[in-house]
Amino acid sequence: MLNRDIAIYDEVHYCPHCKQQLTCCSAPPFHVGDGLGWGSEVLFICLNDDCPLFIKGWQHIEQQFAHSSSYRYMLVPGEKTGTAMMVASKDAFKGCVVDIESIKMQSDRYAEEKKALAQLESCVAEGNLQPVLSLVINEAAAIAGREKACDLICELNNLSCVDPIRNHVFSNEAFENRVNLAIKKLLQQNYKIECPYCAEIIKKQAKVCMHCGKDIKKGQ
Repeated sequence: MLNRDIAIYDEVHYCPHCKQQLTCCSAPPFHVGDGLGWGSEVLFICLNDDCPLFIKGWQHIEQQFAHSSSYRYMLVPGEKTGTAMMVASKDAFKGCVVDIESIKMQSDRYAEEKKALAQLESCVAEGNLQPVLSLVINEAAAIAGREKACDLICELNNLSCVDPIRNHVFSNEAFENRVNLAIKKLLQQNYKIECPYCAEIIKKQAKVCMHCGKDIKKGQ
């Protein structure tokens, strides 16, 4: 899905038979005519049940082929002229409508992930926490990139990452343990601990939390 040209989803086409805007749908895996692919993962199809092509198609196919089917107008992305495609029922392709906004959001997320991965190479030297934090809390990112980012937490030595990470819900338990270990090391190298009562970061040698006033030694 991420390999698709995102510009495809900005195309707007109309059915020449009913003037209705075509709907972007997932293409079938095989072309019914030659058994090969369509050359595209999506097709633009007229799903208007009142389209003259669709209405007249039932009778035409019944008379010509003694078969219960009809036609819908179909256009391959990038093409200027479409064709009539045979369909077996009025519901054909209606369950394959592509959520274009979701696809665009996924494409944007993937672009941000690639950008963050590229920035990992120089983030320590630049003191740039953003790409590391972005990948660590990105549940959709590839685990290899997230692990690489996690391993840079201590090198960046920036305690401001603790709160965003602690407030994130991880779905991967093994990765969460890895992150927790990194946070523990980060606190240790800065002679800090998290208050067992209010979770605020305080000095390791503190006896009373400066934030909540609780006795730290009793909570340990």
